[in-house]
Amino acid sequence: MDRWQNRVAVVSGASSGIGAACARLLVAAGLQVVGLARRTERLQKLRESLPEEQRGRFHQHACDVSEEAQVNAAFDWIERELGGVDVMVNNAGIVLGGQLIDMPTKDIASTLQTNLMGSIYCTKLAASSMRRRQVPGHLFFVNSTAGVAGYKPDPADESLNAYTPSKFGLTAVHEICRQELIQQGSKIKTTSINPGWVATEIVPDETKAKLGEVILQADDVAQAVMYALATPPHAQVEQITLRAVGEYF
Repeated sequence: MDRWQNRVAVVSGASSGIGAACARLLVAAGLQVVGLARRTERLQKLRESLPEEQRGRFHQHACDVSEEAQVNAAFDWIERELGGVDVMVNNAGIVLGGQLIDMPTKDIASTLQTNLMGSIYCTKLAASSMRRRQVPGHLFFVNSTAGVAGYKPDPADESLNAYTPSKFGLTAVHEICRQELIQQGSKIKTTSINPGWVATEIVPDETKAKLGEVILQADDVAQAVMYALATPPHAQVEQITLRAVGEYF
C-alpha cells in the first residue's frame, strides 16, 4: 500500500455501512479520503470516531450522487482543494420496497438514478481526473450478487424490483469502463465487488433476522476493496463475488 500514501480516495455513500467501513480502512492505510453523502452529520460523526491522528485525512462533502450538479460541485472542490482523484469507490445505493411491475415510477427512477447514474457521474469525473494527471488510479464499483448473471433469489423473498436491474447495469458499466480504458492505453484499474446480503441499514430488520448469522458485515466488503487496491500495478482484480458461508443464491 506504500504507493497509495496520501493519495486521494473518494467514497460515495460514506455516511454508513459499506461506505463508512471503506472510508475507515482507507484513512487507516494512509490515504486522504473524501466521504460523499447526503447526511453530513453522519460524516462528521464518522470523522470524530477516527483516531485523532487520522482525522486530518478525512474530508467530508455533502453530495447526493443522484444529482449531477452536486457531483460536479463535489469533484470541483476535490480538484481545487486536494489536487484530484486517485481512487474512486462507487458505493452509494438505495433499495425501495415494492414490485417493479406495481411500484411508482418515481421510486424506480430514484433507484436507477442513485445506483446507476450516480456511479456513472462519479466514474466519469474520477477517470477524467486520473487521465488528465496520468495517474494509474483505481475505480471500484460496489455491486451486488443481484448484478451477476445467474442470480436466482428464493421466490418467497421480497422482490428487489429496480435494485436488481440497477446492479446488472452497474456490471455492464464496469465492463465497458475496463474495455475503454484498455483501448486508450490507460493503466487505470477497475474492480467490481459483488457481495450478497450485508448487514447494513438498507437491509430490513426482518431480513436480517431471517438470515441470522448467514450475512456479511460491512467490513468484509471493505476488506475486499483493500485487497484489490493492494495488488501490484501490473495485476488487476477484475471481480470479487463475496457471500456469507451458507448463503444459497
